Parts: sequence; structure tokens; C-alpha cells
Amino acid sequence: MLISQTRFSSFIFVLLLILVGSHSIQAQGPIQIKGVFPQMAIVSDHKDRSEAGIGAVIPWANKLWAVGYVAHIRGSGLGLYEISADMTSRRHPASYTGTYANRHIHNESDQAFIGPYAIDTLGRVRIIEDLKRHRLTGTMQHLFHPDSMVYFLTMEGLLFETNVYTLKSKQLADLVNELEIPKSAQVHFKSAFTQDGRVVVANNSYYEEDFLGKRAAGRLAEWDGKKWTILDRNPYVEVAGKNWSDKTYGNAIYATGWDQGSVILKFYKAGTWKTYRLPKASYAFDHAWNTEWMRIREAQTERYLMDIHGIFYEMPTITYGGNILAIRPISNHLRMVPDFCYWRGMLVLTGDQVDRSTGQPQSNLWFGNIDELWQMGKPTGWGAPWWEKEVKKAETSDPFLMTGFDKKVVHITQDSDQEVEFKIEIDFKGTGDWHTYQTIKVPAKGYVHHEFPTGFSCHWVRVTVNKACKTTVYFVYS
Repeated sequence: MLISQTRFSSFIFVLLLILVGSHSIQAQGPIQIKGVFPQMAIVSDHKDRSEAGIGAVIPWANKLWAVGYVAHIRGSGLGLYEISADMTSRRHPASYTGTYANRHIHNESDQAFIGPYAIDTLGRVRIIEDLKRHRLTGTMQHLFHPDSMVYFLTMEGLLFETNVYTLKSKQLADLVNELEIPKSAQVHFKSAFTQDGRVVVANNSYYEEDFLGKRAAGRLAEWDGKKWTILDRNPYVEVAGKNWSDKTYGNAIYATGWDQGSVILKFYKAGTWKTYRLPKASYAFDHAWNTEWMRIREAQTERYLMDIHGIFYEMPTITYGGNILAIRPISNHLRMVPDFCYWRGMLVLTGDQVDRSTGQPQSNLWFGNIDELWQMGKPTGWGAPWWEKEVKKAETSDPFLMTGFDKKVVHITQDSDQEVEFKIEIDFKGTGDWHTYQTIKVPAKGYVHHEFPTGFSCHWVRVTVNKACKTTVYFVYS
């Protein structure tokens, strides 16, 4: 059958539209949906499926480098990834599937350490054979040989030192023994940092026995190169800070953990540790496994972002007068964010998104503007500076964060046979200058709640009792 000239012309016109449209799609570059590039996802093989999280990410050698992790070194198909400015990525040929969530820039040798890999400024990759079969959770500056060595900490609590040139490694300590961690607990070290002549480590072991008070397996501890000192026996997930060349800026250390009542924020400055408390946005993070890995990072130059228990915060890197300056909540979220950084004008969040229980393990990166964090859920939360705690007469609670939330209420119970007065004090400047807000009288074995006026806010709030009792003081911010 002959095709008319008109029908043939129409056919050619449609074909040209298809070809032009296809070329247009290709010219647009990789597919991107609200900051996510689907083709960039890391996906584990089906063999021995476990997890496929992205444990660390770092800008280096004109690329963005990311490292994947599986659970307990079980799994396959992951490794080291390099991402280019055109938003294409590849799994590096040197890749080894393991469990890694560490990163560190060693400025003395101009190398980036991420996972068991050492990367020079030309993007050449070497693998640390001695460490690739360990679950690496932290890399930090060496106390005595910072020009040629770094420390590595494993999730099992093994501390190594590694020569940055030969990559030979030596085990220095087993922190399960050094820190008296109960043998019944599954050890889960999550972070380490060197500052002011000490290495500080965090273990977040926390299971039902710990919640019920039958065991205390979590740890925050420090080491001066000779002696280990246990700072706290609660679970901790992050230790971070900034090494300023000018010591007048602070050289503070921040550590985050939690207990039944609230998030714990430890702050170190000039030989002294202070304790602050923050609300929880969700109890979904109250388990050692569910904290992969809540970080404090310098997302932009000299500006920290802190992610802890479902809330992003902004906080300064500089400290004055031995106090934490203003911390402000940004938003609530339910994401697993093992790491984040800034790269080529974009905030990059890693993920731990699908494990074997919900399909083929896979995760991806999110690229966006830092201001988009404010478009997530409005900050809300709750927390108790005292949770079923035996307190002494005139005892004062740790400061509890109060700024950046809308409506506020406090619930108080006490078990004494007498009336107890709870003095509420506020620090509205954030400098440790306390003023009495109100004294609340709680009857014997009683309960009282107090609603703060609409719009009332201050940086920190704390509570003091006039009699010994067992009490819970619980703030709810909505």
C-alpha cells in the first residue's frame, strides 16, 4: 500500500520530535528529584544482604568522596565512591566492602582518610590492608606524632595507630577492657576526636537492660596517652571540635549522648567538662543501632550543624568565657544521617535508608541548600533533666535548652512525704547568669504542671529543690 505524501511528512515530523525530545532529555544531564540523583544510589548485592548505608563523605581532590557500609562486614557490592562536578559517580576500583564511617583530613601529609582508604591531592587511592577488615568508626590526630601518624578506632573498641606514609598499623588498646564495659553488652563505639592533649571516645551501647537501669554499658572517656578516664557511663554517639591554630578561639570539645530523660551535651574547655541537656524529638533513636551516626560537623566554614535525636541545630565553633554560646534548633526530622558536608555550594546529607527487612539494601545522598533544613518539621521535643532521680536538698539540675521552641510546659512529680519547692531558674543570655523565674510547690507524693506564657523563651532553664526527694522534671515543647 502506498503511503500518501501527507502521511509520510507527518510521520517524519513526529519522528523528529521524538529524536529532538530524546536529545533534550539527554542534554539536561542526570535525573534529579528534589536533590536526589537516583542513579547515584549505592546498592548492595543480594549475597548476604544486610545494610547499605553511606557512612562518611568528604570533599577532596576535586571530587566528593563517599564510603558505604554494611552491617558487621556482612554483604557485598559496596565500597569507595567518587562523585564528579557533573553529578556522575563511580565505585572506585580499589573498593572493599566493609563497615566504615570515619573521615579525617591529615594536613601534614595532604591526605584524606575515609574508611580504610588514604587519598592524596591528585585523587590517588591506597588501601590500608591492616584495617580494611575492621569496622572503622573514627580517625583522629595522633597525640605524639601528628606529622606522621593518625589513630583509628573500631566499633569494637580497638584503638590503632597508623603511619600515614607506609600505612602500617599497630593496635594500642582494647577499650572494652580499659573502660570496664560489661561483657554482656554489644559494643558499639561511634566516634573519637583529639583535642588539647587528649583523645576522647564515644560508645553508644544502649539496649533494654540499660534503659531499665540494670546495666550501664555506654561510655564517654578520654586518654592522655597514658591513662584512660571514664567521663560518663551513658551512651554517647559523637565527639567533635575544631583545632584552632589561635588558642584564644576556644579549642572546645563537644560530645553528644543520651539517657532515659534527655539528650546529653558535654562541653569541654580549658580542662573542665560541663554538662547540658537538650530535648528529644523522637524516642526512635533510643537504641544503639538507631543512631547511625548522629554528627556535629562544620557544614560551612566556622559554623557547626549538630544532628541529635531527630533535631538539627546550629551552633558556633568559637567559645568565650568557658561557656557554650547560643544553640538554636533548626528543624525536626526522622532521617538517618550518618554524615554531612558542604560541597560545591551544596549541603550534602548521606543516608541509611533501606536494609534487608524492607528490600534490597540501598541508600543515597541528598544535595540541597542549607536553608532547606528550615523547611523540615518545626522544632518540637521533650526531655527531663531529672528522670525518676534521687536528688539531695539544694541540688540543682543540669541546664536544659529552652530557646527556639514555641509553647512550653513542665511536669513535676516527687515522692517525698512533705511538700517540696522546685525553684525554676533561667539564663536568658546564655552566659551562665541565672535568675529565678518562679518557685513551684509540689505537694507530698504529688504532681504539678506549669504552662509558660505564650512567647516566653530563654536560652537555658534549670531546677533546684529545697528537700531531698525522688523526682521527675519533664519539659514538653510543642
